Amino acid sequence: MFKRAAVLAVSCGVLLTGCGKDVEQENQEIVSNLVKAGFPSDDVTVVDGAVYVGGDAHVTLEASREMLQSGKESQEQYRTTNLVSSTKTKICVTPTAAFANISLFSTGLNQAISRYNALGLTFQLALGPTTGCSATITAQTTTGVGGSSGFPSGGNPYGAINIGTGLTSYSQGVSTHVIMHEIGHTIGFRHSDYYNRAISCGGTASNEGTAGVGAVLINGTPATATVGGSVMNSCFRSSETGTWTGTDITALTTLY
Repeated sequence: MFKRAAVLAVSCGVLLTGCGKDVEQENQEIVSNLVKAGFPSDDVTVVDGAVYVGGDAHVTLEASREMLQSGKESQEQYRTTNLVSSTKTKICVTPTAAFANISLFSTGLNQAISRYNALGLTFQLALGPTTGCSATITAQTTTGVGGSSGFPSGGNPYGAINIGTGLTSYSQGVSTHVIMHEIGHTIGFRHSDYYNRAISCGGTASNEGTAGVGAVLINGTPATATVGGSVMNSCFRSSETGTWTGTDITALTTLY
């Protein structure tokens, strides 16, 4: 997620196994799998040795393979084919020391957790480190303005959200909004305006692609996006308050 009308290159601290040629070969397979799954090739980027779609969603090798294997129909909103298993009832979000030391981020994470939990979903988020976690997401800092994360794999949420330290020049509402957005990706949500990122980002219209069943609309939510209409819009505004819209609540409660 990036500031509206100012989309910046992603620079994230993601962990990959292997190095050099092994990583290059893995990334070639990931890119190939994503194109086969239906993502436009110009929406797939490789930054700092990691593959991203939609500007801020990291895709692992395992997740890209799962996208090819899934052929199930669903009624869910704009999401990938990968979801979090119903066995993951307590998802712990654990901040790094650097993340926790930024008050806007620490408060934003607590607010994000409370706002997800208030919806009575099939899982509860908990501030880590703590016990009884069935899955864990690390909240960490990165450079730039905005954030990045990734999609679920193997029934688990993506394991990290990366929040840019450039957000410290914005309000508490913006930090909370971006954290909520990136957690949304970790549990399988795509951008609400995936079909035309210019709606929230400005500039030239661009389509992330439907990726087959990877961008399916939830019953009861609008088929078109509007500026400020969803936490899951591609880009954020400086006026964001970090609260759910009615569309967001319908999407979340239908999916989980």
